[in-house]
Amino acid sequence: MSKPLNYTCPKCNSKHYKVGEMRATGGKWSKIFDVQSAKFTSITCEKCSYTEFYKAKTSALSNIFDLFTN
Repeated sequence: MSKPLNYTCPKCNSKHYKVGEMRATGGKWSKIFDVQSAKFTSITCEKCSYTEFYKAKTSALSNIFDLFTN
């Protein structure tokens, strides 16, 4: 379990949020081979649904795993 964030929504000042994850492709070759080269963590306010995305690091191993499992 991850450590709670000291997060306050910039729109409504709520301190209640959900953390999510999203992966995205980067370019033509990553789309062809279905490799997600960019990973983002999302923080979504539970009150107003305002969402912020933060870029996370991806490893070469996870990209190779994506290539063979998709």
